[in-house]
Amino acid sequence: MIDLPTVAEIQRKVAETAFGRPLVTNVLRGHVVEAIVAAALEPEWEWCAEDYSSWDLQRADGLRLEVKQSAARQSWATSDKPSACSFDIAERKGRWEGAVWIDSAGRAAHIYVLAHHPVADISADHREAAQWRFYVIPTDQLPLTRRLSLSRARALTNDVGFAELAAEVAGAAASLKPSAI
Repeated sequence: MIDLPTVAEIQRKVAETAFGRPLVTNVLRGHVVEAIVAAALEPEWEWCAEDYSSWDLQRADGLRLEVKQSAARQSWATSDKPSACSFDIAERKGRWEGAVWIDSAGRAAHIYVLAHHPVADISADHREAAQWRFYVIPTDQLPLTRRLSLSRARALTNDVGFAELAAEVAGAAASLKPSAI
């Protein structure tokens, strides 16, 4: 008779398969980036992303932050040619708050952090926080479009590294009108 694997054994095996290589598949890379952003912003911000959640981090005062990501090198890439990078910033028809669906069109977060991984050569490692660049944009400054190109993100704001991310988010938060929260 074969012993049943423990939950810890299954978790370890899944984590190694999903995140044990430098290039993380698109489907799971968002988790990596959210963890990196959370590491920069905690404890002031809480990483609250859940299945189908409408934002990824929130502050005690109700301020909400959405993380979107794109990478120049993909797990399926066969060359060092960078992929075209863009970010999904589409307005949604509503939002989930816990298990409750709220019919409210728009963007649920107050601030967007667009994370770009620009490394396209063999040194690319999506798990390495120092390799990411971040564009912090208050939601009211985003254009009404479904996708935002990397060049358009660069036109809206400057990129920052991990060490500057918390200060950039704090600046964006301070620029918001109290009625926006």
